[in-house]
Amino acid sequence: MAQTKGKDAIALLKEDHKKVKGLLSQLEKTTERGADRRKTLLGKIEDEIKVHTTIEEEIFYPAYRDAVKKKDDRELYQEALEEHHVVDLVLPEIKRTNPAGEVFGAKAKVLKELIEHHADEEEKEMFPKARRALGAAELKDLGARMAARKRTLKAGR
Repeated sequence: MAQTKGKDAIALLKEDHKKVKGLLSQLEKTTERGADRRKTLLGKIEDEIKVHTTIEEEIFYPAYRDAVKKKDDRELYQEALEEHHVVDLVLPEIKRTNPAGEVFGAKAKVLKELIEHHADEEEKEMFPKARRALGAAELKDLGARMAARKRTLKAGR
């Protein structure tokens, strides 16, 4: 918990991206014989994604949307929400798929690609714009609020 203290919003979100990408890479390396491992990893991924998307949608995205002025920048906000929505559709589908089957691996790969695309777009496009529009002090404040919300969400699990 203390490791997130004092980080700005972007550093906190990038840390989440790295963690989820690592879990997705582990999931991708599993085989049909590792059905239990697949279920465990998918559960961890789901938990991390739920917490991450909640802090983004409740705190970071609205701050970003309100700070940027250009239409293209606001469109990034809408696209990010839609990408979250697609992940919300894919995750339950994977959970309903037999982890010992080939289809599970294919769906897991698609989930990984979706999330990596989303994280890369945020890191390369949205975050630099947010850094300029919000400034260091506001990002630090958002980071503190997001870290606190994250602790609350994880405590409720």
